[in-house]
Amino acid sequence: MIIEKGESSFGAYVPDLPGCVAVADTEAEALRLIQEAVEFHLEGMREDGQPIPEPSSSIEYVEVRAA
Repeated sequence: MIIEKGESSFGAYVPDLPGCVAVADTEAEALRLIQEAVEFHLEGMREDGQPIPEPSSSIEYVEVRAA
């Protein structure tokens, strides 16, 4: 999942589950809400007979040195 800090709130989303999002006042709350959203999203997919997608996203960090 990705958590982004906005001007007055935090947003979270899951790239492998389009439409699975959460917004909250704090990062901790956004993390809790997106976990619930993922569980709910997957439950709905199972009920609808949709396949659960394999994770396709990855993360990499690069080091950048300021001059």
